[in-house]
Amino acid sequence: GEPKLHIIDISNTLCTQWPTLLEALATRNDDTPHLKLTVVVTANIVRSVMKEISQRMEKFARLMGVPFEFNVISGLNHLGQLTKEALGVVEDEAVAVNCMGALRRVPVEGRAAVIGMFRSLGPKVVTVVEEEADFSSTRYDFVKCFEECLRFYTVYFEMLEESFTPTSNEKLMLERECSRGIVRVLACDDDQDNEGERERRERGSQWSERLKEAFSSVGFSDDVVDDVKALLKRYKPGWALAQPYQNETGLYLTWKEEPVVWVSAWKP
Repeated sequence: GEPKLHIIDISNTLCTQWPTLLEALATRNDDTPHLKLTVVVTANIVRSVMKEISQRMEKFARLMGVPFEFNVISGLNHLGQLTKEALGVVEDEAVAVNCMGALRRVPVEGRAAVIGMFRSLGPKVVTVVEEEADFSSTRYDFVKCFEECLRFYTVYFEMLEESFTPTSNEKLMLERECSRGIVRVLACDDDQDNEGERERRERGSQWSERLKEAFSSVGFSDDVVDDVKALLKRYKPGWALAQPYQNETGLYLTWKEEPVVWVSAWKP
C-alpha cells in the first residue's frame, strides 16, 4: 500500500529479477506505486551494459504502466564506500535493500559499519543472500582455509558438472570465476588482494550474528517456501530447501543435502 517504493539493489544479477516485480505492481488492485530502483555496482561491469539494462527496464516499466526511475551507482571498490547521501533516499519512500553476494566483498573489519549504514536508511526490509562457506575465521590458518575451500568448491564443481553440458559457455565462465576465487582465497593476503575482488565468505550463522546487531529476522511464509520448492522441481534433481538449525535464521538452498546458499530477510 506504499505510494513510493525505493529498492536498493546490491547484486550482480543485472536486474533480471525486477521485471517480475514490475508486472506484479502493474496488476495490483490499488493505485500503482512509483518505483525507484537504485543499482549499486561493485563488480567490473562495463558502463555500456548498465546503460542497455537501464533502457530496457525503463521501456518495460512504460509498457507495464508503472511510474519508474532508474539510477546506477558505480565506481565503488567495496560497499564500505557507499553512503546514505549517495543513495538519494527520500523520507516519504518505503525503502528495501536487496544485498546478494555483496557483503562478502566488504573487508571483514568493515562489515558492521556497512550493516549499520543499511540500518540508517530506515528500510522496511533487507534481504541478504550469501554462499555458505567460511573463508573469514579461517583466513589466518592456511590448513583450515584450504579444507574449507576444498569442501565448498568440490560441491560447487560437482553441481556445475551435473547441471550444464560439458561445452556450455556459462559453465566455462563459472569455472573460470571459481578458479580466480580459489586463488584469491588461498594465495592472496587481504592486504595484497584488490579491494573489489576480495571475497571473504561467511556462513549463515556468522552473518546472522552480525545482522542481529542492527535488525530482527523476518521469517518466510509457507506460500513463499512452497513457491520456491515448486521452482526447484524444474531443475536437475539434487536441489532442495532446508530449514535453519536451532537459533539460526533464514533458509538454505542445498545441493545433495549440502548447504550452498543462505538467504534471509530482516527488518529494523
